[in-house]
Amino acid sequence: MRINDNYLKLKAGYLFPEIARRVSAFAHANPDAQIIKLGIGDVTEPLPEVCREAMHAAIDDMGDPSRFHGYGPEQGYAWLREKIAQLDYQTRGCKIDADEIFVSDGSKCDTGNILDILGKGNTIAVLDPVYPVYVDTNVMAGNTGAASDDGKYDGLVYLPVTADNDFTPELPKQKVDIIYLCYPNNPTGAVASKAALKQWVDYARDNEAIILFDAAYEAFITDPDIPHSIYEIEGARDVAIEFRSFSKNAGFTGTRCAFTVVPKSLTGKASDGSDVEVHKLWNRRQSTKFNGVSYIVQRGAEAVYTDVGRQQVGELVSFYLENARLIREALSAQGMNVYGGVNAPYVWIKAPNGMTSWDLFDKLLNEAHVVGTPGSGFGAAGEGYFRISAFNSRANVEAALDRITSNLAV
Repeated sequence: MRINDNYLKLKAGYLFPEIARRVSAFAHANPDAQIIKLGIGDVTEPLPEVCREAMHAAIDDMGDPSRFHGYGPEQGYAWLREKIAQLDYQTRGCKIDADEIFVSDGSKCDTGNILDILGKGNTIAVLDPVYPVYVDTNVMAGNTGAASDDGKYDGLVYLPVTADNDFTPELPKQKVDIIYLCYPNNPTGAVASKAALKQWVDYARDNEAIILFDAAYEAFITDPDIPHSIYEIEGARDVAIEFRSFSKNAGFTGTRCAFTVVPKSLTGKASDGSDVEVHKLWNRRQSTKFNGVSYIVQRGAEAVYTDVGRQQVGELVSFYLENARLIREALSAQGMNVYGGVNAPYVWIKAPNGMTSWDLFDKLLNEAHVVGTPGSGFGAAGEGYFRISAFNSRANVEAALDRITSNLAV
């Protein structure tokens, strides 16, 4: 038996397990320390009441032979897909139909699983810093070479995003085939204007490339001029797949529900040069490898689209955005260079006094007992930066800020 050697190319540990290892070691050595975690982007507030009620009703359905549900459609129930198409897309002028939507158990899963239907030999571009899953799943799939000393993998095109370019990447100077974009951005909290996204769509059309657009944080956009979907841009249907999630807006991180949009007009090239409809490939992949999200969870997700659901989800989003505002303003008042946290739940800061990302991580953990995320874990261009998540209780955020401002002099 042989293993997949590509896994051996992965760096020592995925970012978040390494954080967990350091926190565990600190907690073991300091059992009385009250650690506050503002690192991993996991939600803390309860599921909206309307979602819980819908799930309770769905559980009752499962106890009645006349309403019981076994295997559902791998693509998701039509009643949920229709709500998504109408209220997330068509009301924004996006021409997306219900049968172009695939309900899944997470955007993280889908951004990795999409590689099943994409061929070898593609040139792949990622922003730097970047959500690590985009890179690591390509390493696992054999789409890269080995990592260099600064953590970059041969075979990937890295597009730096730092304060020097206002966190706006330049278009690739070479032809690339696959482009990963995430807006609002994880980890920097930056957003993309319609003009910026139009440049990417035009580039993809000119170069026969595909955009993999992660919009997991779109609910946090409050600026009316910032697009929520790549499909608000003319021509995007022909070049983009979009990933969305119920995790951060409705608190489904522990419940698992998301969806991916694959327009039927999107095509790729087969080895013989013929055009192939990507929608059909993804449908086949899901039908073969995935049995669908549970009926109970999909009923909970459907409730998000009711009037009450939209109100309750809006309150959740506003709660986390207020946390982000508190973080941003408190750290700015300390004289730190602070970015993001306006249309996004992440605050991206420049480590002070020439500290490295992991230096700042260790300082905050050891002196303030607060956990954040080192920017270098997201890529070479993230070195010297640090991410703080707004996903926590108000009491924890306020306590963490008191500790940080007391222990971190700029």
